[in-house]
Amino acid sequence: MKLRQYLQSLGYGTRREVEALVAEGRITDAEREALYVDDEVGEGAPSRGGHRLPHAAIRFDGEVLDAPPGLLAVLHKPVGVTCSTKDPGRLVYDLLPPRWKARDPIVSPVGRLDKDTSGLLLFTDDGQLLHRLTSPKYHQPKVYRATLAEDLRGNEAALFAAGTLMLEGEHKPLLPAEFEVLGPREARLTLHEGRYHQVRRMFAATGNAVATLHREAIGGLTLEALGLAEGAWRMLTASERAALSASA
Repeated sequence: MKLRQYLQSLGYGTRREVEALVAEGRITDAEREALYVDDEVGEGAPSRGGHRLPHAAIRFDGEVLDAPPGLLAVLHKPVGVTCSTKDPGRLVYDLLPPRWKARDPIVSPVGRLDKDTSGLLLFTDDGQLLHRLTSPKYHQPKVYRATLAEDLRGNEAALFAAGTLMLEGEHKPLLPAEFEVLGPREARLTLHEGRYHQVRRMFAATGNAVATLHREAIGGLTLEALGLAEGAWRMLTASERAALSASA
């Protein structure tokens, strides 16, 4: 891919904006030698001698480029932040590198957490990976901790595990879900699919309401092990990506 197109795809600007960056000498190789819009980007290219450079050898204002295509990152989403690019109020993209929203393809959340839900949220620009992590076909477990408006009834575990619960307005029963009581009004729920407001609607089906909701884990990843403070994000390591794939 030409350097101009590559930088556009990473969100560094429009065609004209990228051309201006190059003309100003702000795009260089690791030795600070200026690059050209028609130079080619190719992972594994040996050097700039053939006008081909790997991603890691390109610099913007002397700094390494943002992550290459195929990134996978994790955010500890706070309450009050919306999974959207343009809704009113604070957005998840306000917590991430600003160019991510301008990338093509965009860096998207892997599933969504509603505004009033906190916890582990993955992001990627890889469409195939996005599908693999969200499709019920792969049974990727997601773990939620919920506090409730009223005491648990005692029949929730059997109801959620049966695989027969039908949510209002739907025509397909939920997949079986694991349920653990943590207190009179607190529980942990493990889902293997991701329907709209699923946890809240499941408890509504029992006559209860969710007061707070937090996603603790996806697959083999847990917020506790990741050590992320609320509002913080980072790239997943190779071993963390492998753990996520192994759990699907």
